[in-house]
Amino acid sequence: MSAVTTAPPPASPTLRPDQLAEVLERHARWIKGQPGGARANLSHADLEGADLSQRDLRGARLAGARLARSRLNGTNLAGADLFAVDLRDADITRANLMQTDLRGARLRAADFSNANLRGADLRAGTLEPGGTSRRSPGPDLTQEAETTRQIHRTALARLQGEATAMGGIPTDLTGALLVNANLTDADLTGSILQNADLTGAVLTNANLSGVRLNGANLSGALLDGATFDDADMVGTRMADCDLSQTNLGNARLTRPIDSMGSEIQRAIFDHERWIESFGQRGERAELDGADLSRADLRRVNLSAASLRGANLSDAALTGAQLMMADLSGANLEGANLMGADLSGANLSYAKLSGADLTRVNLGPAEIKDPTGRPTGRSWAANLMGADLRQALLVGSCLTQANLTEADLENADLDGADLAGAKLQHAHLRGRPPRRR
Repeated sequence: MSAVTTAPPPASPTLRPDQLAEVLERHARWIKGQPGGARANLSHADLEGADLSQRDLRGARLAGARLARSRLNGTNLAGADLFAVDLRDADITRANLMQTDLRGARLRAADFSNANLRGADLRAGTLEPGGTSRRSPGPDLTQEAETTRQIHRTALARLQGEATAMGGIPTDLTGALLVNANLTDADLTGSILQNADLTGAVLTNANLSGVRLNGANLSGALLDGATFDDADMVGTRMADCDLSQTNLGNARLTRPIDSMGSEIQRAIFDHERWIESFGQRGERAELDGADLSRADLRRVNLSAASLRGANLSDAALTGAQLMMADLSGANLEGANLMGADLSGANLSYAKLSGADLTRVNLGPAEIKDPTGRPTGRSWAANLMGADLRQALLVGSCLTQANLTEADLENADLDGADLAGAKLQHAHLRGRPPRRR
Protein backbone atom coordinates (compact mmCIF):
# COMPACT_ATOMS: atom_id res chain seq x y z
CA MET A 1 0.00 0.00 0.00
CA SER A 2 1.25 3.50 -0.80
CA ALA A 3 2.36 5.54 2.18
CA VAL A 4 -0.18 7.92 3.66
CA THR A 5 0.62 11.44 4.80
CA THR A 6 1.85 11.80 8.36
CA ALA A 7 0.56 15.35 8.87
CA PRO A 8 -2.61 15.46 10.98
CA PRO A 9 -5.69 15.67 8.75
CA PRO A 10 -8.00 18.68 9.05
CA ALA A 11 -11.05 18.51 11.27
CA SER A 12 -14.29 17.32 9.66
CA PRO A 13 -16.33 20.34 8.51
CA THR A 14 -19.83 20.60 9.94
CA LEU A 15 -22.36 21.86 7.41
CA ARG A 16 -25.25 24.10 8.37
CA PRO A 17 -28.67 22.81 7.23
CA ASP A 18 -28.88 25.51 4.56
CA GLN A 19 -25.41 24.63 3.23
CA LEU A 20 -26.30 20.93 3.04
CA ALA A 21 -29.59 21.74 1.31
CA GLU A 22 -27.72 23.80 -1.32
CA VAL A 23 -25.23 20.97 -1.99
CA LEU A 24 -28.07 18.48 -2.41
CA GLU A 25 -30.04 20.82 -4.65
CA ARG A 26 -27.06 21.42 -6.95
CA HIS A 27 -26.39 17.67 -7.05
CA ALA A 28 -29.99 17.05 -8.12
CA ARG A 29 -29.46 19.49 -11.01
CA TRP A 30 -26.17 17.76 -11.89
CA ILE A 31 -27.95 14.39 -12.05
CA LYS A 32 -30.55 15.85 -14.42
CA GLY A 33 -28.03 17.78 -16.52
CA GLN A 34 -29.63 21.11 -15.61
CA PRO A 35 -27.82 24.49 -15.45
CA GLY A 36 -26.17 25.34 -12.12
CA GLY A 37 -25.65 21.70 -11.24
CA ALA A 38 -22.57 20.37 -9.46
CA ARG A 39 -21.61 16.95 -8.23
CA ALA A 40 -22.00 16.75 -4.43
CA ASN A 41 -18.66 16.72 -2.64
CA LEU A 42 -19.31 15.92 1.01
CA SER A 43 -15.98 14.19 1.57
CA HIS A 44 -14.90 14.31 5.23
CA ALA A 45 -18.04 16.26 6.18
CA ASP A 46 -19.57 15.75 9.63
CA LEU A 47 -23.12 14.61 8.85
CA GLU A 48 -23.68 12.39 11.87
CA GLY A 49 -27.37 11.69 12.37
CA ALA A 50 -28.39 13.42 9.11
CA ASP A 51 -31.57 12.44 7.29
CA LEU A 52 -30.64 11.72 3.65
CA SER A 53 -33.36 9.15 3.08
CA GLN A 54 -34.91 8.76 -0.38
CA ARG A 55 -32.31 11.10 -1.93
CA ASP A 56 -30.71 10.61 -5.34
CA LEU A 57 -26.99 10.72 -4.51
CA ARG A 58 -25.69 8.75 -7.47
CA GLY A 59 -22.01 9.43 -8.00
CA ALA A 60 -21.73 11.68 -4.92
CA ARG A 61 -18.41 12.06 -3.12
CA LEU A 62 -18.76 11.01 0.51
CA ALA A 63 -15.29 9.58 1.17
CA GLY A 64 -14.33 9.83 4.84
CA ALA A 65 -17.64 11.46 5.76
CA ARG A 66 -19.07 10.95 9.23
CA LEU A 67 -22.57 9.55 8.79
CA ALA A 68 -22.93 7.43 11.93
CA ARG A 69 -26.56 6.92 12.94
CA SER A 70 -27.75 8.68 9.80
CA ARG A 71 -30.80 7.78 7.71
CA LEU A 72 -30.15 6.66 4.14
CA ASN A 73 -33.10 4.33 3.72
CA GLY A 74 -34.18 4.15 0.10
CA THR A 75 -31.34 6.45 -0.98
CA ASN A 76 -29.76 5.97 -4.42
CA LEU A 77 -25.99 5.83 -3.90
CA ALA A 78 -25.11 3.92 -7.07
CA GLY A 79 -21.52 4.60 -8.07
CA ALA A 80 -20.95 6.90 -5.08
CA ASP A 81 -17.55 7.25 -3.45
CA LEU A 82 -18.01 5.97 0.11
CA PHE A 83 -14.36 5.18 0.72
CA ALA A 84 -13.61 5.01 4.50
CA VAL A 85 -17.04 6.48 5.31
CA ASP A 86 -18.37 6.13 8.87
CA LEU A 87 -21.87 4.62 8.64
CA ARG A 88 -21.97 2.86 11.98
CA ASP A 89 -25.52 2.24 13.25
CA ALA A 90 -26.94 3.90 10.12
CA ASP A 91 -30.25 2.96 8.47
CA ILE A 92 -29.39 2.02 4.86
CA THR A 93 -32.36 -0.27 4.26
CA ARG A 94 -33.55 -0.62 0.65
CA ALA A 95 -30.76 1.71 -0.53
CA ASN A 96 -29.12 1.32 -3.93
CA LEU A 97 -25.35 0.87 -3.53
CA MET A 98 -24.55 -0.72 -6.88
CA GLN A 99 -20.88 -0.31 -7.87
CA THR A 100 -20.15 1.87 -4.83
CA ASP A 101 -16.65 2.17 -3.39
CA LEU A 102 -17.01 1.12 0.26
CA ARG A 103 -13.40 0.14 0.86
CA GLY A 104 -12.22 0.69 4.43
CA ALA A 105 -15.70 1.83 5.50
CA ARG A 106 -16.93 1.68 9.09
CA LEU A 107 -20.28 -0.13 8.78
CA ARG A 108 -20.59 -1.74 12.18
CA ALA A 109 -24.20 -2.45 13.20
CA ALA A 110 -25.51 -0.65 10.10
CA ASP A 111 -28.81 -1.91 8.68
CA PHE A 112 -28.48 -2.86 4.99
CA SER A 113 -31.62 -5.01 4.93
CA ASN A 114 -32.99 -5.35 1.38
CA ALA A 115 -30.25 -3.03 0.05
CA ASN A 116 -28.74 -3.51 -3.41
CA LEU A 117 -24.95 -3.90 -3.14
CA ARG A 118 -24.46 -5.58 -6.50
CA GLY A 119 -20.87 -5.16 -7.64
CA ALA A 120 -19.95 -3.04 -4.60
CA ASP A 121 -16.27 -2.81 -3.66
CA LEU A 122 -15.90 -3.75 0.01
CA ARG A 123 -12.22 -4.63 0.00
CA ALA A 124 -9.70 -3.11 2.39
CA GLY A 125 -9.00 0.60 2.01
CA THR A 126 -5.87 1.34 0.00
CA LEU A 127 -4.82 4.05 -2.44
CA GLU A 128 -5.28 1.84 -5.49
CA PRO A 129 -8.33 2.56 -7.67
CA GLY A 130 -11.55 1.05 -6.40
CA GLY A 131 -15.28 0.95 -7.11
CA THR A 132 -16.19 2.06 -10.62
CA SER A 133 -12.67 3.48 -11.15
CA ARG A 134 -11.03 0.06 -11.37
CA ARG A 135 -13.61 -1.10 -13.91
CA SER A 136 -13.63 1.91 -16.26
CA PRO A 137 -11.32 2.01 -19.27
CA GLY A 138 -8.82 4.73 -20.13
CA PRO A 139 -5.81 6.17 -18.33
CA ASP A 140 -5.90 6.28 -14.54
CA LEU A 141 -3.85 9.46 -14.06
CA THR A 142 -6.62 11.92 -14.95
CA GLN A 143 -7.28 15.07 -12.90
CA GLU A 144 -10.40 13.49 -11.38
CA ALA A 145 -8.50 10.33 -10.46
CA GLU A 146 -5.82 12.42 -8.76
CA THR A 147 -8.47 14.41 -6.85
CA THR A 148 -10.05 11.17 -5.67
CA ARG A 149 -6.65 9.86 -4.64
CA GLN A 150 -6.00 12.92 -2.49
CA ILE A 151 -9.42 12.60 -0.82
CA HIS A 152 -8.71 8.94 -0.10
CA ARG A 153 -5.23 9.78 1.20
CA THR A 154 -6.76 12.11 3.81
CA ALA A 155 -9.36 9.50 4.77
CA LEU A 156 -6.64 6.91 5.31
CA ALA A 157 -4.68 9.37 7.45
CA ARG A 158 -7.73 9.72 9.71
CA LEU A 159 -7.79 5.95 10.21
CA GLN A 160 -4.08 5.48 10.85
CA GLY A 161 -4.60 5.04 14.57
CA GLU A 162 -7.00 2.13 14.01
CA ALA A 163 -6.36 -1.54 13.33
CA THR A 164 -4.85 -2.20 9.93
CA ALA A 165 -4.34 -5.33 7.91
CA MET A 166 -1.49 -6.21 5.57
CA GLY A 167 -3.57 -5.20 2.57
CA GLY A 168 -4.88 -1.95 4.06
CA ILE A 169 -7.66 -0.94 6.45
CA PRO A 170 -10.39 -3.61 6.33
CA THR A 171 -14.02 -2.73 5.75
CA ASP A 172 -15.81 -3.33 9.06
CA LEU A 173 -19.31 -4.83 8.89
CA THR A 174 -19.29 -6.26 12.41
CA GLY A 175 -22.87 -6.88 13.55
CA ALA A 176 -24.31 -5.33 10.38
CA LEU A 177 -27.77 -6.34 9.16
CA LEU A 178 -27.69 -7.55 5.55
CA VAL A 179 -30.94 -9.50 5.59
CA ASN A 180 -32.09 -10.17 2.00
CA ALA A 181 -29.40 -7.77 0.70
CA ASN A 182 -28.20 -8.25 -2.89
CA LEU A 183 -24.42 -8.73 -2.87
CA THR A 184 -24.15 -10.34 -6.30
CA ASP A 185 -20.62 -9.87 -7.71
CA ALA A 186 -19.62 -7.84 -4.64
CA ASP A 187 -15.96 -7.95 -3.64
CA LEU A 188 -15.69 -8.37 0.14
CA THR A 189 -12.11 -9.63 0.18
CA GLY A 190 -10.60 -9.29 3.66
CA SER A 191 -13.62 -7.53 5.19
CA ILE A 192 -14.96 -8.14 8.71
CA LEU A 193 -18.46 -9.63 8.88
CA GLN A 194 -18.28 -10.96 12.41
CA ASN A 195 -21.74 -11.48 13.92
CA ALA A 196 -23.33 -9.97 10.79
CA ASP A 197 -26.82 -11.14 9.78
CA LEU A 198 -26.86 -12.21 6.11
CA THR A 199 -30.05 -14.26 6.34
CA GLY A 200 -31.48 -14.70 2.87
CA ALA A 201 -28.79 -12.52 1.27
CA VAL A 202 -27.85 -13.02 -2.38
CA LEU A 203 -24.10 -13.66 -2.58
CA THR A 204 -24.00 -15.10 -6.10
CA ASN A 205 -20.44 -14.89 -7.45
CA ALA A 206 -19.40 -12.72 -4.49
CA ASN A 207 -15.77 -12.80 -3.40
CA LEU A 208 -15.47 -13.45 0.35
CA SER A 209 -11.84 -14.56 0.36
CA GLY A 210 -10.15 -13.91 3.67
CA VAL A 211 -13.38 -12.58 5.19
CA ARG A 212 -13.97 -12.91 8.92
CA LEU A 213 -17.41 -14.48 9.38
CA ASN A 214 -17.23 -15.61 13.01
CA GLY A 215 -20.75 -15.84 14.37
CA ALA A 216 -22.30 -14.55 11.14
CA ASN A 217 -25.68 -15.89 10.06
CA LEU A 218 -25.83 -17.01 6.40
CA SER A 219 -28.95 -19.10 6.80
CA GLY A 220 -30.92 -19.28 3.57
CA ALA A 221 -28.37 -17.21 1.65
CA LEU A 222 -27.80 -17.85 -2.07
CA LEU A 223 -24.15 -18.82 -2.45
CA ASP A 224 -23.81 -20.06 -6.04
CA GLY A 225 -20.35 -19.16 -7.30
CA ALA A 226 -19.36 -17.47 -4.03
CA THR A 227 -15.72 -17.85 -2.95
CA PHE A 228 -14.74 -18.31 0.72
CA ASP A 229 -11.07 -19.13 0.25
CA ASP A 230 -9.13 -18.55 3.51
CA ALA A 231 -12.27 -17.15 5.16
CA ASP A 232 -12.64 -17.50 8.93
CA MET A 233 -16.00 -19.26 9.34
CA VAL A 234 -15.76 -20.40 12.95
CA GLY A 235 -19.27 -20.26 14.38
CA THR A 236 -20.87 -19.28 11.06
CA ARG A 237 -24.48 -20.46 10.70
CA MET A 238 -25.32 -21.82 7.25
CA ALA A 239 -28.69 -23.56 7.65
CA ASP A 240 -30.62 -24.16 4.43
CA CYS A 241 -27.64 -23.17 2.27
CA ASP A 242 -26.79 -25.01 -0.94
CA LEU A 243 -23.00 -25.31 -0.94
CA SER A 244 -22.72 -27.45 -4.08
CA GLN A 245 -21.62 -24.49 -6.22
CA THR A 246 -19.66 -22.72 -3.47
CA ASN A 247 -15.87 -22.57 -3.23
CA LEU A 248 -14.89 -23.01 0.42
CA GLY A 249 -11.20 -23.30 -0.49
CA ASN A 250 -9.11 -23.21 2.69
CA ALA A 251 -11.85 -21.75 4.86
CA ARG A 252 -11.39 -22.29 8.60
CA LEU A 253 -14.44 -24.01 10.03
CA THR A 254 -15.71 -24.63 13.55
CA ARG A 255 -14.47 -27.60 15.53
CA PRO A 256 -17.59 -29.21 17.04
CA ILE A 257 -17.30 -30.45 20.61
CA ASP A 258 -17.77 -34.07 19.52
CA SER A 259 -14.53 -33.84 17.52
CA MET A 260 -12.39 -32.87 20.52
CA GLY A 261 -11.97 -36.18 22.23
CA SER A 262 -13.95 -37.96 24.89
CA GLU A 263 -12.18 -36.34 27.86
CA ILE A 264 -13.14 -32.79 26.87
CA GLN A 265 -16.68 -33.85 25.96
CA ARG A 266 -17.10 -35.61 29.30
CA ALA A 267 -15.64 -32.67 31.24
CA ILE A 268 -18.11 -30.21 29.67
CA PHE A 269 -21.07 -32.57 30.13
CA ASP A 270 -20.19 -33.31 33.77
CA HIS A 271 -19.64 -29.61 34.48
CA GLU A 272 -23.08 -28.63 33.23
CA ARG A 273 -24.60 -31.35 35.47
CA TRP A 274 -22.52 -29.94 38.37
CA ILE A 275 -23.91 -26.44 37.72
CA GLU A 276 -27.52 -27.58 37.38
CA SER A 277 -27.41 -29.65 40.60
CA PHE A 278 -25.53 -26.99 42.66
CA GLY A 279 -22.60 -29.37 42.98
CA GLN A 280 -24.59 -32.49 43.92
CA ARG A 281 -23.89 -34.34 40.65
CA GLY A 282 -21.15 -34.26 38.04
CA GLU A 283 -17.95 -32.35 38.78
CA ARG A 284 -16.29 -29.04 38.10
CA ALA A 285 -14.44 -28.95 34.78
CA GLU A 286 -10.65 -28.86 34.98
CA LEU A 287 -9.56 -27.86 31.48
CA ASP A 288 -6.29 -26.12 32.27
CA GLY A 289 -4.11 -25.91 29.16
CA ALA A 290 -6.73 -27.62 26.97
CA ASP A 291 -6.73 -26.95 23.23
CA LEU A 292 -10.15 -25.49 22.52
CA SER A 293 -9.09 -23.32 19.58
CA ARG A 294 -11.87 -22.76 17.03
CA ALA A 295 -14.20 -24.75 19.31
CA ASP A 296 -17.95 -24.32 18.96
CA LEU A 297 -18.85 -23.40 22.54
CA ARG A 298 -21.79 -21.14 21.84
CA ARG A 299 -24.10 -20.80 24.86
CA VAL A 300 -22.12 -23.41 26.82
CA ASN A 301 -22.22 -23.10 30.61
CA LEU A 302 -18.69 -23.26 32.03
CA SER A 303 -19.29 -21.00 35.01
CA ALA A 304 -16.65 -21.53 37.74
CA ALA A 305 -14.69 -23.89 35.46
CA SER A 306 -10.89 -23.90 35.54
CA LEU A 307 -9.48 -22.97 32.12
CA ARG A 308 -6.11 -21.59 33.16
CA GLY A 309 -3.76 -21.28 30.21
CA ALA A 310 -6.30 -22.91 27.88
CA ASN A 311 -6.15 -22.18 24.16
CA LEU A 312 -9.49 -20.67 23.16
CA SER A 313 -8.17 -18.65 20.23
CA ASP A 314 -10.80 -18.01 17.54
CA ALA A 315 -13.35 -20.00 19.58
CA ALA A 316 -17.09 -19.38 19.15
CA LEU A 317 -18.31 -18.41 22.62
CA THR A 318 -21.29 -16.19 21.83
CA GLY A 319 -23.78 -16.20 24.69
CA ALA A 320 -21.57 -18.50 26.80
CA GLN A 321 -21.87 -18.47 30.59
CA LEU A 322 -18.43 -18.14 32.14
CA MET A 323 -19.31 -16.53 35.47
CA MET A 324 -16.39 -16.72 37.92
CA ALA A 325 -14.49 -19.01 35.54
CA ASP A 326 -10.71 -19.06 35.91
CA LEU A 327 -9.29 -18.03 32.53
CA SER A 328 -6.04 -16.62 33.85
CA GLY A 329 -3.32 -16.74 31.21
CA ALA A 330 -5.73 -18.21 28.65
CA ASN A 331 -5.40 -17.45 24.95
CA LEU A 332 -8.65 -15.90 23.68
CA GLU A 333 -7.16 -14.04 20.72
CA GLY A 334 -9.81 -13.46 18.06
CA ALA A 335 -12.46 -15.30 20.10
CA ASN A 336 -16.11 -14.36 19.60
CA LEU A 337 -17.59 -13.71 23.05
CA MET A 338 -20.45 -11.46 22.00
CA GLY A 339 -23.14 -11.41 24.71
CA ALA A 340 -21.25 -13.78 27.01
CA ASP A 341 -21.50 -13.55 30.81
CA LEU A 342 -18.00 -13.26 32.31
CA SER A 343 -19.07 -11.60 35.54
CA GLY A 344 -16.53 -12.21 38.28
CA ALA A 345 -14.27 -14.15 35.91
CA ASN A 346 -10.50 -14.26 36.34
CA LEU A 347 -8.89 -13.11 33.06
CA SER A 348 -5.65 -11.89 34.56
CA TYR A 349 -2.89 -11.82 31.95
CA ALA A 350 -5.20 -13.45 29.40
CA LYS A 351 -4.64 -12.76 25.70
CA LEU A 352 -7.77 -11.11 24.30
CA SER A 353 -6.33 -9.13 21.40
CA GLY A 354 -8.84 -8.82 18.57
CA ALA A 355 -11.53 -10.60 20.59
CA ASP A 356 -15.18 -9.57 20.22
CA LEU A 357 -16.47 -8.70 23.69
CA THR A 358 -19.48 -6.73 22.47
CA ARG A 359 -22.17 -6.46 25.17
CA VAL A 360 -20.22 -8.82 27.43
CA ASN A 361 -20.86 -8.73 31.18
CA LEU A 362 -17.53 -8.26 32.95
CA GLY A 363 -19.08 -6.74 36.04
CA PRO A 364 -19.11 -8.23 39.56
CA ALA A 365 -20.68 -11.65 40.15
CA GLU A 366 -23.16 -12.14 42.93
CA ILE A 367 -21.91 -14.74 45.39
CA LYS A 368 -24.50 -17.34 46.39
CA ASP A 369 -24.52 -20.01 49.09
CA PRO A 370 -24.52 -23.76 48.27
CA THR A 371 -28.32 -23.73 47.90
CA GLY A 372 -28.23 -20.92 45.33
CA ARG A 373 -29.43 -18.15 47.65
CA PRO A 374 -27.75 -14.68 47.50
CA THR A 375 -25.24 -13.87 50.25
CA GLY A 376 -25.19 -10.12 49.64
CA ARG A 377 -21.54 -10.27 48.55
CA SER A 378 -20.02 -9.98 45.08
CA TRP A 379 -16.77 -10.77 43.26
CA ALA A 380 -15.28 -8.36 40.71
CA ALA A 381 -13.91 -9.50 37.35
CA ASN A 382 -10.11 -9.57 37.21
CA LEU A 383 -8.44 -8.39 33.99
CA MET A 384 -5.11 -7.41 35.51
CA GLY A 385 -2.41 -7.34 32.84
CA ALA A 386 -4.81 -8.63 30.18
CA ASP A 387 -3.97 -7.99 26.53
CA LEU A 388 -7.07 -6.27 25.10
CA ARG A 389 -5.46 -4.59 22.12
CA GLN A 390 -7.95 -4.00 19.29
CA ALA A 391 -10.65 -5.83 21.25
CA LEU A 392 -14.29 -4.86 20.78
CA LEU A 393 -15.83 -3.83 24.10
CA VAL A 394 -18.82 -1.99 22.61
CA GLY A 395 -21.62 -1.69 25.16
CA SER A 396 -19.85 -3.99 27.61
CA CYS A 397 -20.19 -3.86 31.38
CA LEU A 398 -16.81 -3.40 33.13
CA THR A 399 -18.09 -1.97 36.40
CA GLN A 400 -15.65 -2.52 39.28
CA ALA A 401 -13.42 -4.63 37.00
CA ASN A 402 -9.72 -4.77 37.81
CA LEU A 403 -7.95 -3.46 34.68
CA THR A 404 -4.68 -2.65 36.39
CA GLU A 405 -1.80 -2.81 33.85
CA ALA A 406 -4.20 -4.01 31.13
CA ASP A 407 -3.33 -3.08 27.54
CA LEU A 408 -6.35 -1.48 25.83
CA GLU A 409 -4.51 0.04 22.87
CA ASN A 410 -6.96 0.62 19.99
CA ALA A 411 -9.72 -1.19 21.88
CA ASP A 412 -13.22 0.00 21.02
CA LEU A 413 -14.93 1.10 24.24
CA ASP A 414 -17.97 2.83 22.75
CA GLY A 415 -20.78 2.66 25.29
CA ALA A 416 -18.75 0.56 27.74
CA ASP A 417 -19.52 1.05 31.45
CA LEU A 418 -16.26 1.53 33.41
CA ALA A 419 -17.85 2.81 36.63
CA GLY A 420 -15.64 1.90 39.58
CA ALA A 421 -13.10 0.07 37.41
CA LYS A 422 -9.46 0.00 38.54
CA LEU A 423 -7.35 1.50 35.76
CA GLN A 424 -3.98 2.04 37.45
CA HIS A 425 -1.15 1.83 34.88
CA ALA A 426 -3.59 0.63 32.21
CA HIS A 427 -2.76 1.52 28.61
CA LEU A 428 -5.86 3.34 27.35
CA ARG A 429 -4.79 4.78 23.99
CA GLY A 430 -7.91 3.49 22.27
CA ARG A 431 -10.28 4.68 19.60
CA PRO A 432 -12.11 7.85 20.64
CA PRO A 433 -15.73 7.17 21.64
CA ARG A 434 -18.37 8.38 19.25
CA ARG A 435 -20.49 11.28 20.31
CA ARG A 436 -23.85 10.44 21.85
